[in-house]
Amino acid sequence: MLKLIELEWRKLERKKVIGEAITYWLILMFLPVFFLKVVFADMPNVRFGESYAAALDLMIAIQMGIILFGASLINHVFIEEYKNKTIALSFGYPLSRKRLVMAKVLFIVLAVFIGTLVSFGVSGIVTFALNQVMDVIPGTPTAADLTNYAIRMIIHSIAAALASLIPLFLFGIWKRAVIPTVICAVFLMQFPNFLGLLRITLSPDFLYVIFSVLGVASVILSVKFINKLGDF
Repeated sequence: MLKLIELEWRKLERKKVIGEAITYWLILMFLPVFFLKVVFADMPNVRFGESYAAALDLMIAIQMGIILFGASLINHVFIEEYKNKTIALSFGYPLSRKRLVMAKVLFIVLAVFIGTLVSFGVSGIVTFALNQVMDVIPGTPTAADLTNYAIRMIIHSIAAALASLIPLFLFGIWKRAVIPTVICAVFLMQFPNFLGLLRITLSPDFLYVIFSVLGVASVILSVKFINKLGDF
């Protein structure tokens, strides 16, 4: 399985994918301070800037933007191969299609997980550094804050990796459509905001659990029906 995952990496346009990841990191690492300094500055009911502990919820919500990277990988790993018919070469290997699909899925999960971890780390460092100059968050992070950040970083990186697979079955393998895949990812990113507009209160952690379950369900359906939907 590790060799198959490595093969997926070798088949990619690596410079393009790495460039996409760097672009997401550059955008996401400045967003927490931007929101605290500009967007939420005149909103007294928003408490994200009260402390580093309070800012953590904002950091988590922003980092879910990496789901878009997952949508991009679905396009590279599945949709483009279907459209270019290069996936026929993979399906010609003396291996089951289900095993090949799982290798592709694991590659996406690992890539998004690592990408989200890096994004969390870089965003945390940049937010702390900019805060020393702009003073948008009072005080300094405590050992408890750092420990909590590290734990949540790992948990929500897993959630982001699984949530990024939600479009896989319907739009990646069945419809093989790029734009709907991206739109689905954008919708998932903005879903908490939609709930807020509808005045529906739902714990963000519970919401990410639901996303994770839906991502796993999408993978199960993809593996189960690949023999029926995997033809060209």
